[in-house]
Amino acid sequence: MKVMSRLHTLMQSRFARNISILAGGTAFAQLVGLISLPFLTRIYTPEDFTILATYASILALLISIVCLRFEVAIPIPEELDDAVHLLVLSIISVISITLLTWFVVSVGETWINKQTNQRLEGYLWLLPIGVFFSGLYKALQYWVIREKVFSLVAKTRMTQAIASNTTQLALGFMGVTPFGLLFGQLLNSGAGCIRLIKYFIQEYKSILSQISVAKLKSVFGRYDRFPKYSTWEALTNSAGIQVPILIIATFTIGVEAGFLILAMRLLSMPMKLISKAVGQVYLAEAAEKYHKGELESFTRKTIVMLAKVGFFPLFLVCATAPLAIPFILGDGWQRTGVLISWMVPWFFIQFIASPISMSLHITNNQIIAMLLQVTGLVIRAGSVWVAGNYFNEWVGEVYAISSFVFYLLYLIVVIFLIKKNGKYQPVIK
Repeated sequence: MKVMSRLHTLMQSRFARNISILAGGTAFAQLVGLISLPFLTRIYTPEDFTILATYASILALLISIVCLRFEVAIPIPEELDDAVHLLVLSIISVISITLLTWFVVSVGETWINKQTNQRLEGYLWLLPIGVFFSGLYKALQYWVIREKVFSLVAKTRMTQAIASNTTQLALGFMGVTPFGLLFGQLLNSGAGCIRLIKYFIQEYKSILSQISVAKLKSVFGRYDRFPKYSTWEALTNSAGIQVPILIIATFTIGVEAGFLILAMRLLSMPMKLISKAVGQVYLAEAAEKYHKGELESFTRKTIVMLAKVGFFPLFLVCATAPLAIPFILGDGWQRTGVLISWMVPWFFIQFIASPISMSLHITNNQIIAMLLQVTGLVIRAGSVWVAGNYFNEWVGEVYAISSFVFYLLYLIVVIFLIKKNGKYQPVIK
């Protein structure tokens, strides 16, 4: 009863109201995706989805570091002037990474095509475009999160869902495959930029005159732990998810990566409905709680809420997926249902661990966050490589088990560090 009373109190708080706003936008986006998916799996083949898995994995790796993690720092400073300079540093980073991506794609096109079994031949030009718009959206989104204008983030998610799924369906019906899947993925990452740019200019145009090179250098120096350590943490986190998919897509027989990415998409849809919203609101609220010395209790309440919300739906999915998926997606997608059942324990732990992982940045533990992600990359990519070489038919299941082990370890470490370092310590150079 005491736990339920606390949960009820939490759900009545500003924190919960903000979650509901973000979750509402995410719910609409996921509903559009769920409605579209049975049509997409009948228009596009498992091979098309394997090509999508290759493109989306490379794009995700680049997006994870496109702002050099300055965007994560935007909600943290109390001074608006510091925050706007962090935003400018994020945008400068986006432009730099985009140009670097364009250069690498132009010079190394032949090598990249060879490494990906020619799956991206003719489509590599989409990568730098996707990097730029995704990075710009990411930086501006964190500014909006800082200002707690969560309704605007929700609206952009709706825009992304409509643009992405409409494009994939329209181009698929026209026979433009697999390009339709790839271009829709690009829109899903970057659509919504215009709305965020318009909001920033309308509300904060006056502070742009305060931007100076000297202040940029000063802010860069005080927050240099983010590009130094958090960038590697984000890259290894993304690599822990994406590199095994690239290994499976490139080195295993058949279209296992296509089944795998679809299973991950189906599971992540309901999980993102709450987890991503909680994570972004947690970041906005946790910085304030940290300054007040209340981070540990706030995090504990968040963990309890997430565990209660996630357990029963995921258990139901685990039990029904092998039978339900072929009926929903079509006869050629049975393997996706089997993989979903194996992935449920992984997604349950990730559902709890991911939102509160932002506490490592708030408590200035970027080095530990980076080491954790390196550990995760070694565990997951190493396991998949061994499976691919010695028991190929179990590679998907091995990926699911290794991911569960990693996120369980991650959750334990985060809880321990919050207990140890949950009180405010100013950033000092």
